[in-house]
Amino acid sequence: MGSSTALKELQRDLEVQANVLSKLQKEISKNHQVRKQYTIQLGENELVLKELDLLKEDANVYKLIGPVLVKQDLAEANANVRKRIEYISAELKRLDGSLQDLEDQQNSKKSAVMKIQQKIQTLQAGKAKS
Repeated sequence: MGSSTALKELQRDLEVQANVLSKLQKEISKNHQVRKQYTIQLGENELVLKELDLLKEDANVYKLIGPVLVKQDLAEANANVRKRIEYISAELKRLDGSLQDLEDQQNSKKSAVMKIQQKIQTLQAGKAKS
């Protein structure tokens, strides 16, 4: 009877750990999606910056605000794009750190799940012999 109770406890623990692992995997997937969006935005903003750098100081620059193009100072446009690139780069760095933490947690949970599975198999093998 003791091994039956122990088996149920281990199975419950396994279920809890597997749920936590599943949540971690979803968070990792979400992190990858957000990171992909930021990477695309970073590329777009770097292209805009290259284009702005090609312009002469007296060139007309327009910014799309809703459905309207509004004239903008070249220096201001340049500064805005640089700030956006700085922000996106910082977010990517933060996401990378977060991803590393999530992957470490995932590896730890995978290890815990495998240990529980081994204990269950050992208990079941012991029951089969008796």
